[in-house]
Amino acid sequence: MNAAPADQIRLLDVQALDVRLSQLSHKRENLPELDEIDILDADLTQLRDLLVAAQTEDSDTAREQIKAEQDVDQVRQRAARDQKRLDSGATTSPKDLENLQHEIVSLAKRQGALEDVVLEIMERRESAQERAAELTERVASVEAKIADASTRRDAAAETIEAEMATATKEREIVAGSVPADLLKLYEKLRAQQGGVGAARLFQRHCEGCRLELNITEVNEIKAAAPDEVLRCENCRRILIRTPESGL
Repeated sequence: MNAAPADQIRLLDVQALDVRLSQLSHKRENLPELDEIDILDADLTQLRDLLVAAQTEDSDTAREQIKAEQDVDQVRQRAARDQKRLDSGATTSPKDLENLQHEIVSLAKRQGALEDVVLEIMERRESAQERAAELTERVASVEAKIADASTRRDAAAETIEAEMATATKEREIVAGSVPADLLKLYEKLRAQQGGVGAARLFQRHCEGCRLELNITEVNEIKAAAPDEVLRCENCRRILIRTPESGL
């Protein structure tokens, strides 16, 4: 294949723009904010799970408290009825009086025990409510951090995409001035060679594979016509000669 030396050199401009586009794409896909958001999302998921657990505990203890308070109220009402019977003098049998007094004492003890249960449940509920309040604040804080990181991510991505749009337009212009057959070969090699299809020959080194050409290869290049499209013997990329090639 043959192509004017100027066309071959323009291929280096296309390659430089392709490298730039690849770098920008990699930068966009690896923004530090992405990792930051992933970590924050994981923290948020954990905090929300803990918050649900604390809220569930609060709800469960609320039901326990209502049931325990109802038990206390039932015992209190029964003790009040017994006390009223005792005070009314309606019970005259010594044995019945003794049983009634004994039941009042028992109910008082039972009421005290149940009130202790209510207090224990209230303490657990207060602890759950405090925990839920703390977790609610932490969830809000992490959500705010995610929102901030997302804003920064979007701003950075927008800047990169603007740069990519400019580079893409410039590439279209430069690539349009390269002969179709040369560009086709370059695109084929670029796909095969990790994004680099053309490389400059600089100081007898191929900048594609970074290897130095031996004397035989150098002599063959010197003997080649200026418009001959050369290939690196090592990496097979298009090898572009410039004044800095060291020939």
